[in-house]
Order: sequence, then structure tokens, then C-alpha cells
Amino acid sequence: MLGRAPERLTWRPTAMKLTRAYYASSVSGFLACDEDRVLGALTAASEFAVDVLQRNAWQQEIRLLRGLLSPLGPGEVLFEFVVPRLGKRIDTVLLLRGMVFVLEFKTGGTDFQRADIEQTWDYALDLKNFHATSHHRVIWPVLVITGAKGRLQRGQLRSADRVADPTLVSADRLGEFLQQVLGVAAEEAMDDAAWQSGRYLPTPTIIEAATSLYRRHSVKEIARHDAGAKNLARTSEKVASLIRHARDVSCKSICFVTGVPGAGKTLVGLDVATRFQDAASDLHSVYLSGNGPLVAILTEALARDRVLQERREGRKVTKGIARQAVKAFIQAVHHFRDEGLKDPSQPPEHVTIFDEAQRAWNLAKTADFMQRKKGRVGFRQSEPDFLISCLDRHRDWAVIVCLVGGGQEINTGEAGIGEWLEVVRTTYPEWHVHLSSQLMGSEYAAGDTIAAMAGNPRVHIDDDLHLGVSMRSFRAEHVSDFVKRVLDLEVDAAASLYREFAANFPLVMTRSVDSARRWLRRQARGSERYGLVVSSQALRLKPHAIDVRTPVDPVNWFLNDREDVRSSYYLEDVATEFQVQGLELDWVGVVWDADLRHQPAGWQHHAFVGDRWQHIHKPDRRLYLKNAYRVLLTRARQGMVIVVPHGEPEDPTRTPAFYDGTYSYLQSIGIREVT
Repeated sequence: MLGRAPERLTWRPTAMKLTRAYYASSVSGFLACDEDRVLGALTAASEFAVDVLQRNAWQQEIRLLRGLLSPLGPGEVLFEFVVPRLGKRIDTVLLLRGMVFVLEFKTGGTDFQRADIEQTWDYALDLKNFHATSHHRVIWPVLVITGAKGRLQRGQLRSADRVADPTLVSADRLGEFLQQVLGVAAEEAMDDAAWQSGRYLPTPTIIEAATSLYRRHSVKEIARHDAGAKNLARTSEKVASLIRHARDVSCKSICFVTGVPGAGKTLVGLDVATRFQDAASDLHSVYLSGNGPLVAILTEALARDRVLQERREGRKVTKGIARQAVKAFIQAVHHFRDEGLKDPSQPPEHVTIFDEAQRAWNLAKTADFMQRKKGRVGFRQSEPDFLISCLDRHRDWAVIVCLVGGGQEINTGEAGIGEWLEVVRTTYPEWHVHLSSQLMGSEYAAGDTIAAMAGNPRVHIDDDLHLGVSMRSFRAEHVSDFVKRVLDLEVDAAASLYREFAANFPLVMTRSVDSARRWLRRQARGSERYGLVVSSQALRLKPHAIDVRTPVDPVNWFLNDREDVRSSYYLEDVATEFQVQGLELDWVGVVWDADLRHQPAGWQHHAFVGDRWQHIHKPDRRLYLKNAYRVLLTRARQGMVIVVPHGEPEDPTRTPAFYDGTYSYLQSIGIREVT
């Protein structure tokens, strides 16, 4: 409700068990306990100094609940229940007759603010999605204001997952609401102790993860711990051990971490970068990315959070100062490269993490850029070659971590991972190479170079350097595999995967952009983010009020709230593969234009030039277009709608034949249609 501390496990006063709450007790134990003892337990558990406002708020909550819980029967009361993924705490959780009530109090509040409603709903959804013993429980989010009377707007239990819409109630009618719900029907009996000890398996967005890691939480605290995702922490620890080994024996190493879309490659990189952040020693590291929007969004998100955290603790810091601190942790790879050009000495970092390393430039593009932008004629190094040379300036040790996404090269001049390997093989043979065991896959286009390195004692292959389970779509881990099958025209395999996850991960299609907008708004609850994405080559969507040539600010689009017309929530501005690569939304609308068309002979690739579509003949450009759709179709965490417009018979640039084949192909896979 006020300043939120990091997760802390505290003693449960009545049963002496660990709990995520500051105070937990049976209803009978709570009613029998002196008010001051409850308040004392809360104060002792807080990691922040408890000011008068917080103390008064707790007193009001304690007195209110003591006055209304007695007639409601047995149950459990938990104050300040920690929500790890969100880094916040629920004011009160009540476990009554097999149901979970999530109570958020706004002390002195006289009206129900949208932000408060969303916050309360988010807490309930977080429990439902990530707290194992809440998966099959009815959850009632309840927003309580204490500065008004006579208010009760009861939420409806409409959703299939049994999370009710938020109930909005004034404190004087909270007891009435609870009696209404509990008087209708009780759920299956709940073991309250088992509920509290239930595993928490969070799947944070990359922004949430970066924020938590920047606060010095470990990847183990914020990532799933189930069997399917356990290799995330294992991969992070493997990379950390390679860094420590290189330092201890004074050698230079480069390692390649692979993973399916959404598996957590960036999360591993951020975790490693935060582990080795001692600028005063040789363990200083930096996370680098050529993905400008990702760097800008993460930098802004971390700066905003730093300002907020400082404010909560009574200190002031400007956003500019906060941004400067973040830039020591996260940088655009081009800034690192430019500094290496200006200063020939060894860089301060012994460890560099290159995210989306497959997007580094090849020799031709690097040489062209150096001549045009830097005035360096005859530059003869590709971007991977130059970046390795910067770390090779260290006389003792250095480590480069390359995070690699297969099939995600989306722009002309991107070298792919083969260039990194070839440079190491031919120019830096003394470096140790640690390869993911999956790097031989066709989507990484590195098989020939790896084969040429066979037998080299400095080359090591390790299963722990691959992340095989997508955590982005926590409702269905096989979505990325499904997308691969769709784009590879494997109809039967795609249809089989769709049948597996369709119940948990809604994936539908329509011919109408307006229908897609309505569907997205209906699906999203709380602050769940949604938005429209399109290919950067989708130039004939203007009749649908979608113009990819209108620049979108990715920071505003991804971070601003639903009140801001520039945010993704407004469904007016669209993002392309360049703005969304490496990021995600809860609900995504993919608008499919005629640049990639399905015809009887397979995919046809087109670019709109002048006033007409032209065939794309170059294999690399065809690959970039296919990969663009791979990126777009793997951005959703909870569900997706695909829009394939009808086209317009009287417009030769949008004839229905350009679109109907694609729609029919998606129909053949079994994707459900909505209108």
C-alpha cells in the first residue's frame, strides 16, 4: 500500500511455519490475538522504517477485520502477502471456505481509481497464473476504500479461470459482501497451510525481470522453478562459472547461449551482467544489445523504477541521474563499438554480454558504415571481428557471452552466428569456445563452421547453454514451436500443436482489424498489456488506419499507461518486428499484409515499391521477411489474434487473392475464427 519491500519470509505466529506474509494466522487465532501484538509482528517483519501513515493504515485494517470476521467461520488471515514477480505485497489475503479473497485497502480513499482497480486485479491474476495452489481456486479481488460509506459494486465471476472481476466496496460494507459470497456456496475445502506453502512459479516480462535484477534479486527468485524451466538458473550459473574460471586461470573465452523465442536468453544476460557489476575490480561487466528499442525501453524502465524507489525511501533523484547509472549496466552495442574506435586501450569491462548476437553486422555492412559515417576508408573487420578485438586487448583474461536467437535475423547485413565462429576460428585461435549443443540446428546457420572446428581442444559443447522451453507464453510453452511449423509449412504438426494449447492459450483469427481490437480489449484484465504489431513491409494497411511509415516511440508504446494515446493500449500506433524483438505483450494482434502470401506453391515474398508489389528474389531478403513474421507471431504471453484482411477487389494493390490464400492456410491448421 505504501513503500514495498523485497520478498521476506517471516515466522507465522500461531504455527511457527515460514510464510510469504508479514503476519499469518487462523481467523480464530487472529481474533484472540491482541491488536498490539499483530501490529508488532507487522512492524518487526518490515524491512523499511514504519512511519505513522503505515502504522495507522495497519491499525485500521486490523480493527476492521476483527469486527467482521467472527461470523464468517474458520479460515486464514494473511497481512502483507508478498507477490514475488511484481515485487509488491497484497495488503490482506483471506482464505475462507475454499476461496481466496485478495483485499487491497486505500486508507482515506473516497473513490475507486482505475490504477487501484488494476493493481488489485493484477494481484489476483498473479496468484492464479503463478501460485501453484491458487490455480484451481476461486479468487475474489476486492478494492476497499475507507474514506466513503455505502459503496458496493460486486464483481462478477465470469472468467473460465475463476478469477472474478474486482469488487469495489467501502469499508462499512465489506462484511456484507463477504457474507453474500460465502452464503451462496462453499468451494472444496482448502488446506490453508498447503496453500501458503504452494510453489510460486513466476514468469516475469523482460521489463519486470530487468527491474528485479537491477535491484539485485537473483534469477532464481524471479523465474519459474518447475522442471520445464529449471535450466534457466542452470544456464545462468554455467555462464557465471565460465567467467570465474577464465579469471582464475587467465584465459579468454567466448560462449554461445541459444534458446527458443521467449526462453529467457536476455534474462540470462541481465542476470550475468548484474552478478559481475563491481566497477572497482576486474569483474566489471556490461550488457550490450544492437536492439535499440530494447535498450531504450529497459533504460527508461529502470530509471523510472529507480526514481520511484528513491522517492518511497524519502530521497530525491532526477531521472537523468538515474539514466546515467543504468547506462553503466545496459548499453547499445554501437556505443561500445564507437568507444572502441576512439580509444585503442583495453576496455574497463572484462565481461561483455552481446544480446541477439546473430544481428551483428557482416563485413560489407560494417565497412560501408565506417566509410559513410566514420570516415574510415578501407575498414576490414566485420562487427563480430571488431568487438572480439576490443576484448582481446586485455592482457590477462576476458569473456564474451553471445546470446543467440535462431531464425531471427531480420535486417540486411546481419551476419548471423556463423560470422562470430569463423572469426574466432581464423583470427583468435587462442580463445576458448563454449558452444550450445543446439547450435548445429539449421535455424542458426552455423553448422559448416562448427564442423570445421571439430577436434579443436579449445572448443567445448555444453547442453547447459541451451534454453529449450519458452517462458514468454507461460500458458503454452509450445507456441514458438507452433509458429516454426506454420512458417515451415508443416500443416499436420502445426495443427497438432494448436490442438494441444488452444484451450490455455487463445489463438484466433479474423478478417477485421476492428474485430481484433475488440477481442484484445475483451481479453485483457488488470494492467495486462496489449497491442497491434505488423511487418515493417506491410505497406498496404493504410485503409485500416495502419501506417508503418509513421514512426512509433517504443518507450511510450511499451511503458506508458492506457490513459496515454501513444501507448500500445490505444491500438492506434503499431509496432514492427524492429520495435518488438526481444520484448513481449500479454495479448497481441498480428495484422498480416500481402508481403508474405501463402499460395499453392508455398510462401511468396513481396516488397511494395512505388505503386505496386514486387517479388523478392534474393534468398537473404526472403529469409528476413519470414523471420519478421516469426518475431511478430512469438510476442504474446497469454494469447493472440491474427488479422488477414479481406482485400479490396477494386484496388490492384489489395486484391483479395493476395490475402485469401493465407487465411485459408491458417484455417487448414484449425485456428478458430472470430468476428
